[in-house]
Amino acid sequence: MTPNQCDIGLIGLAVMGENLALNMESKGFSVAVFNRTTKVTEEFAAGRAKNKKIQSTRTMEEFVGALTRPRKAMIMVKAGAPVDAVISQLAPLLEKGDVIIDGGNSLFTDTQRRGKELEDKGIHFVGMGVSGGEEGALKGPSLMPGGSRESWEIIAPIFRKIAAQVDGEPCCRYMGPDGAGHYVKMVHNGIEYGDIQLICEAYAILKDILAMQAAELADVFAEWNKGELDSYLIEITSEIFRKIDPETGKPLVDMILDKAGQKGTGIWTLQSKILPQPRVRKFKGNRMRFIDAVRDALYASKIVSYTQGMELLRSGSTEYKWNLNLSDIATIWRGGCIIRAKFLNRIVEAYQRDAALHNLLLGRYFTKIIRKAQRNWRVAVSTAIKHGVAVPAFSASLAYFDSYRQARLPANLLQAQRDFFGAHTYERVDKPGVFHTEWMESDQKPAEKPTEPKTPTPHHAGE
Repeated sequence: MTPNQCDIGLIGLAVMGENLALNMESKGFSVAVFNRTTKVTEEFAAGRAKNKKIQSTRTMEEFVGALTRPRKAMIMVKAGAPVDAVISQLAPLLEKGDVIIDGGNSLFTDTQRRGKELEDKGIHFVGMGVSGGEEGALKGPSLMPGGSRESWEIIAPIFRKIAAQVDGEPCCRYMGPDGAGHYVKMVHNGIEYGDIQLICEAYAILKDILAMQAAELADVFAEWNKGELDSYLIEITSEIFRKIDPETGKPLVDMILDKAGQKGTGIWTLQSKILPQPRVRKFKGNRMRFIDAVRDALYASKIVSYTQGMELLRSGSTEYKWNLNLSDIATIWRGGCIIRAKFLNRIVEAYQRDAALHNLLLGRYFTKIIRKAQRNWRVAVSTAIKHGVAVPAFSASLAYFDSYRQARLPANLLQAQRDFFGAHTYERVDKPGVFHTEWMESDQKPAEKPTEPKTPTPHHAGE
């Protein structure tokens, strides 16, 4: 391959970087690659990249020299200082109109800063969320690009082609200016870990209350994956339960250390023997009905989790004037990424029906599901609490729903307390204005005093 012939360059050859380079090459693009440790580049060139249209380079100058104009250079290194370090080496070698793409999990405010600094030099900058793990990077990820529309148009033909495809549509759409792409990816990751936690809690309930073993759990999750919960995470969960540990002959999941709860010191085991356990009889109810209750609780909690994610996207969009398209976002999450699920089609439909939908729970489909699942949701959570099974995400999701559907919350007492100890003022339900009360006055005269209209004082930690 002669110099200046590569369609795109990629810096950072960890697993994601390697797989993205191979993905690009498999879709017909020639790729220049560079890694800070030359040995890594050489091993890749002699191994997985052998006989492919992938040009290995030893210096940043050689890397830039291998790219066609306008140059397109993608960075796949650890977020934070390493990204700044690469940009400081790369940017001086580029010209106006060239594009740098950061495909790591950078903080969106860092992306905003970098974008401004580079755009001032005439260099385009795209902060792109990349989801799908190793397999997604190789076969087709979900991509969330943010930056100027002009910079996106330059790189779109490559990234729309390497993205996952669902119903003939690439899982890659322009998100919005500056940090929009990385903000969307951040929310995606929050939803992803919320999903994982909810699945873990469903597992805990079935294992601890119904004493289900791995083989039975595998069947339950496989069955759930045939219905509304059809998703990548439910699918891999059923596969995990089927895996047998070759060393012990036991289910591998049972041999894996619960790292979050045990540090290897034995202290947690000791504490669990000291602390009192709930006095409750073995579950004597209808097992199949209870399994259905856990499934409904998982689905309802999942809806709440996505609702909160969409609220974060909407508030971020308003705060930073990104004009995010929530239907587009749900569309590109349908394939390639970790949270891909059939359920996302319902979110797309909800926002296509009403782009200004204030809260996902108010969408016709979701209201209907919650109405149907509500009783089972409460049964699953209350039974878990009764048996001493910790279900923080199930409980918090139900609490969110209950808070949202109530016309009045106890924050009126909170406002009174803050006015009592900090004179933070409050508003009233029966007349406009901002008020303050001298709560400790001894006489019986009204102690309430109107104050000048102002923005209520924010609550500070430690008050």
